[in-house]
Amino acid sequence: MAAPAYPAWVTRWVSGQWRNKKRPPALRPSRPLALADKVANRREQAAEATCITEMSVMMACWKQNDFNDTACTEEIRMFYDCVAKAEQEHKNQNDTLSSRGDFPSSKVNKLLKRFPQITRYV
Repeated sequence: MAAPAYPAWVTRWVSGQWRNKKRPPALRPSRPLALADKVANRREQAAEATCITEMSVMMACWKQNDFNDTACTEEIRMFYDCVAKAEQEHKNQNDTLSSRGDFPSSKVNKLLKRFPQITRYV
């Protein structure tokens, strides 16, 4: 099996020729250093399930009362209150940054669309 072929500057750099106050090779980017017009749509992390205890209490009440809603009105009301509260918190959380401090890809794409890159000068 043959050894991989490296560019000449890699061989000189590894051998130590650049250590004697000589300038190391300049690394040039293959593409211009500019932001893209959009980022990949990444799936956001799924939030943990909410209102599980309220739902299980409601279902246990249904099972005890042969799925009769009138006997379980308090449990159903507690479950719907919990769902409404969770939806409100979710809406409030979408307005701010996530807990990690980064933007979701949809918001980044909106910002990049509002402020496009200047690719040429007039």
